[in-house]
Amino acid sequence: MEKISIREVGRRTVELEAAAIQAMSFFIDENFEQVADLLFHMKGRLVVTGIGKSAIIGQKIVATLNSTGTPAIFMHAADAIHGDLGMVQEGDVVMAISKSGESPEIRVLVPLIRNLGNPLVAMVGNLSSYLATHANHILNTTVPQEACPNNLAPTTSTTAQMVMGDALAVCLMEMKGFTSEDFAKFHPGGALGKKLYLRVSDLYPQNEKPWVKPNSSLKDVIVEISQKRLGITAVIDDEENLLGVITDGDLRRMLEKDGDISTVNASMIMSVNPKTIEASSLAVGALDLMRKNNITQLLVHDSGKYAGVIHLHDLIKEGLI
Repeated sequence: MEKISIREVGRRTVELEAAAIQAMSFFIDENFEQVADLLFHMKGRLVVTGIGKSAIIGQKIVATLNSTGTPAIFMHAADAIHGDLGMVQEGDVVMAISKSGESPEIRVLVPLIRNLGNPLVAMVGNLSSYLATHANHILNTTVPQEACPNNLAPTTSTTAQMVMGDALAVCLMEMKGFTSEDFAKFHPGGALGKKLYLRVSDLYPQNEKPWVKPNSSLKDVIVEISQKRLGITAVIDDEENLLGVITDGDLRRMLEKDGDISTVNASMIMSVNPKTIEASSLAVGALDLMRKNNITQLLVHDSGKYAGVIHLHDLIKEGLI
């Protein structure tokens, strides 16, 4: 038996599926536009159904739609004809996903949906099939061949279904004006959600608030940095306006120089115009600023006044890195 080239087979699979997806741009037509408009104006939910691999793709499409502002539920085609059809309510739109459009469960389910009076959308790869000819609207996911060498296992066809679902979800996001703030409401957990809603003000109050005055002695500066354990201290005036910053690195560099240190005060070693961030800023913005400037902490200001310090460790602890 001739030995196969794993790389060649892998690349051929990617190329076949990529070519099929590229050709799908021609299917984003008037029918697609009508379906998007239908879902944008529907009063209920999108009920997605299918069998086999198409059912798995349907569940992914439902998850994507729900997370991007379009209410959707999944109804397995086999379960639908044994009671689950009751989840289809007035105002809902039903979308059946099938490559052939001829699956026995789909053929039984289609007339039942039509009897309910709900609009039926067919995401189908055979435009002359039973499903396609009995649907109110069609999303064409026809592919020339499966990536499977026997042209049998759903590969290219399921990829096409997923891409069509993504195209629909993204269009609906645009139509609804769905923002990153809306996205955060549906994704409060994990690093993704935190990047969209966690703010500097949620983190810096848990840290100490190191500060010295411009005339503070070198000893006072060292003690403040040591006690507050952040490797940094702000230099502020009597009104808590930020004048500068002193880091442990500044101290080391100062001590390496020759000269009398007995008269050194904070104003003589501080760096003016330190990197700062507003308390109301997103925490991910603090992370970006730290990375850009290759630093591990930022001074926080609130309404122009010194408020505290946010450290890289705070962001690591929250899983933003």
